[in-house]
Amino acid sequence: MIRHILLVKFKPESNEADFGEIREEFASMTERVEGVESVEWGENDSPEGKNQGFTHVILMTLKDEAARQRYLVDPEHDALKEVFGPHIEEIIVVDYSLVAELHD
Repeated sequence: MIRHILLVKFKPESNEADFGEIREEFASMTERVEGVESVEWGENDSPEGKNQGFTHVILMTLKDEAARQRYLVDPEHDALKEVFGPHIEEIIVVDYSLVAELHD
């Protein structure tokens, strides 16, 4: 299992209608690309003030490495970038393979 994490600073002119369209595009990836198992969308609400202007997080769960490779070159990913890309001021992308979940 692979987690694909996006930390996003949106352009100041992007608004709630834009965010709604982008959210829908991401949510539909589970149906449009084989191996995309889930997508989460969240807005920073940390009281620590350490987000450095990054306001949104998108977390995608991909079934495995083959799914990640499919997703990265899939035309549906390109379609997503067409909707999402114009609104990005800055982005950080981090992937990691989920080896084990840690519990207390």
